[in-house]
Amino acid sequence: MASSADSSSITVCINEALTDDELRSVLAKLESQRDKEVFGLVCKRWLHLQSTERKRLSARAGPHMLRRMADRFSRLHELDLSQSISRSFYPGVIDSDLRVIAHGFKCLRVLNLQNCKGISDSGVLFVGSGLSSLQSLDVSYCRKLTDKGLLAVAEGCSDLRSLYLAGCRFVTDGLLRALSKNCHYLEELGLQGCTNITDSGLTDLVNGCQQIKFLDINKCSNIGDIGVSSVSMACSSSLKTLKLLDCYKIGDESILSLARFCKNLETLVVGGCRDISDASIKLLAISCKSNLKNLRMDWCLNITDSSLSCILAQCRNLEALDIGCCEEVTDAAFHGLNGEENELSLKVLKVSNCPKITVTGIGMLLDKCDSLEYLDVRSCPHITKAGCDEAGLQFSESCKVNFTGSLCEPDVLL
Repeated sequence: MASSADSSSITVCINEALTDDELRSVLAKLESQRDKEVFGLVCKRWLHLQSTERKRLSARAGPHMLRRMADRFSRLHELDLSQSISRSFYPGVIDSDLRVIAHGFKCLRVLNLQNCKGISDSGVLFVGSGLSSLQSLDVSYCRKLTDKGLLAVAEGCSDLRSLYLAGCRFVTDGLLRALSKNCHYLEELGLQGCTNITDSGLTDLVNGCQQIKFLDINKCSNIGDIGVSSVSMACSSSLKTLKLLDCYKIGDESILSLARFCKNLETLVVGGCRDISDASIKLLAISCKSNLKNLRMDWCLNITDSSLSCILAQCRNLEALDIGCCEEVTDAAFHGLNGEENELSLKVLKVSNCPKITVTGIGMLLDKCDSLEYLDVRSCPHITKAGCDEAGLQFSESCKVNFTGSLCEPDVLL
């Protein structure tokens, strides 16, 4: 029998005392990614546990490396294999890689394949059949894709919440009907440049998908008032962001529908929609005054001082406003600010190519807005740096004023 002195000298190895589940609990309490990486340096056992618990990974890898990653990161939730336009990794992700991903990452919820131009419908078929837990897929600018591959995703990934298809110009209304039938939890849909999408497709979509918060149909030239009005009515309580850049068939009927139904709208892009008039914009400003934060309506040629002054008076939480090329807007749009007690929340204002706005109008704005971070006054002949200095305008140190430079796009801008 061991003496008390002997028993007091016994040491216990932590790896013998703690089970895998207890070590996972320790790992879960580490907040920073750096601390989690250090955890994996203790020993091979801890490294294995750290690897299996990793939830996110960005990588550039071929099928052999993907198989090794699948073995090591067996519980991965998010995989980012996207490529930048300027720095493509040749040949990048190809169809055989998607087969490995579908078979090896069964817990995957988020898959980003943006700009992976080597994939086709054959590869996306594996995603649809093998990743039933997928909630977000980004295949923007994967230009070979058609309805054939994406229909498999709509049918096999019923829990899909986000789908980004910008630049996939072969997509048609058939995909929207499949999403409506199978993906009732869809919240975000990006269709920029999908020119085969029509009003009929949007109407079918929102028959089954009525929780949409974000819809990007920029440059979808076949979308008109019927489609947008259908979305407004069906997704009235959920819709927060709607992008309609260069949808030239859009008119006042769409804006009036948004004003009537979508009180929670935060971001609206209607740049290039030249048939929109003051009447509908004023009703929108009044209806969405508490929530509207970002409004882009450059090249809306019928917009005048009337609607702009209403926007500035009503939308006190507005952070970004673009009225570039609205040539009828003058300093008079800012006159109403003099009687307002509350400060504006504007961070970004673009008035490029507005020839009737002068230093006087900008001065009136600055008197009621000290939060401005970016001001675009390019091609405004009456607004120059010398003129602003002469008028004594005081811009904060954090505010960038673009007099003649290239287009600057801060993160807050639409």
